[in-house]
Amino acid sequence: MIVRRAIPADVPAILRLIVALAVYEREPDAVKATEESLTQSLFNDRPHIFAHVAEHEGDVVGIAVWFLNYSTWTGRPGIYLEDLFVSEAARGTGAGKALFKALAEEADARGCVRIDWAVLDWNTPAMDFYRAIGGRPQLGWQPWRIDGEALEALRS
Repeated sequence: MIVRRAIPADVPAILRLIVALAVYEREPDAVKATEESLTQSLFNDRPHIFAHVAEHEGDVVGIAVWFLNYSTWTGRPGIYLEDLFVSEAARGTGAGKALFKALAEEADARGCVRIDWAVLDWNTPAMDFYRAIGGRPQLGWQPWRIDGEALEALRS
């Protein structure tokens, strides 16, 4: 298993795994990203999102898509893991743990104090994995979002 920073040639595989994640999370029609939008987001002159891939025998079998956030309480940056996904065939091979290890190394190199992410409340296999590597739920905090018509109304 090789884990490395994504390169532009990985974009089709990254998109394939994003679509597979959406299917797994029961939202098969939710993906609006395209190869072009991913390329622009990941590989422009000043990217705000980043990706690592897990590769096995030349095939990309896992992704970690992330960006930097900031903790005003610690005065230090952190990493927000937007998506972690390993193809069904590669689960149990260590790809997920290897992706997290790469993020831990990235966090260290950038002076980040934490890695945050969200998991769907029904996804117990993911929760079990996260607990096994030392993750823990942040009790008392609820994820909130504004988008779509509400975001448009706020801009008006």
